[in-house]
Amino acid sequence: QVQLVESGGGLVQAGGSLRLSCAASGRTFSSYAMGWFRQAPGKDREFVAGISWSGSSTNYPDSVKGRFTISRDNAKNTVYLQMNSLKPEDTAVYYCALGPRATLYSSHYLYWGQGTQVTVSS
Repeated sequence: QVQLVESGGGLVQAGGSLRLSCAASGRTFSSYAMGWFRQAPGKDREFVAGISWSGSSTNYPDSVKGRFTISRDNAKNTVYLQMNSLKPEDTAVYYCALGPRATLYSSHYLYWGQGTQVTVSS
């Protein structure tokens, strides 16, 4: 069993930055890919970043490419999402997820965190 706990969300003005963290329990963290998703009210859950188990490969959708950066520290069982140049449309609950591959499909992930709210004011 793996537990994922996100932190770092909050209220920020447009153009600002936030850094989300996701701490994982269990010794299997370094064997799995990680992903970040977000869900705004009334919308589907959306993939925003993925990283391979080693950290050597990352992927992003066009909506956040160049603004968001995913990274991981396997020694600390933690994955990060650095979010810069935030926009009001980035407002959502952000979730981290663990799975065998860093795909954009939420169904491919095995474990999920409880989410952290990010609100970007205009």
